[in-house]
Amino acid sequence: MSDILDIFKRQGALLEGHFLLSSGLHSAQYLQCARVLMDTKIASDFGARVASKLKAAGVVPDVVIGPAMGGIVIGHEVARAFGARSLFTEREGTTMTLRRGFSLASGEKVVVVEDVVTTGKSTREVMQVIEATGAKVIGVGSLIDRSGGKHGFEVPFESLLTVNVDTWPAASCPLCAAGSEPVKPGSRPKA
Repeated sequence: MSDILDIFKRQGALLEGHFLLSSGLHSAQYLQCARVLMDTKIASDFGARVASKLKAAGVVPDVVIGPAMGGIVIGHEVARAFGARSLFTEREGTTMTLRRGFSLASGEKVVVVEDVVTTGKSTREVMQVIEATGAKVIGVGSLIDRSGGKHGFEVPFESLLTVNVDTWPAASCPLCAAGSEPVKPGSRPKA
């Protein structure tokens, strides 16, 4: 799906530098999905594509949930493509929660949608919130999979683009060793 990467490049959303990812890892590249999703036509197209891939895997939800901030827009567009409800989780302190009167019924089928999956930590946090309500996680979708196959989800996972970008823990980051300071473009607060 080189057209996906081409769209990121055209939108100025493939960034080069030294980044602190939401996962806590460091990287020399960052895909700024918000820069792509601000174009409503692209957001709608990408949401339909993620939904199509999930449908092809046999995944059809009642509800789509995206974690704030990165999963809100793409989650909404995937939900639109399915004709499903669109909810999002957000943090209260360090805990991911459903707020704003959002709720799930026991047994509802839910897909979690992210902008980027690196370690899968945020996705697993959302899955725990869903499972605590008695609803059932039936799949995960994302724009970008940069997990290197290490996401570890036990449900079908579909993404539009798989990228292999080097990441490092801070202690072994060559950019840090060279004296560079990382910038944090994501939404999770620094730990």
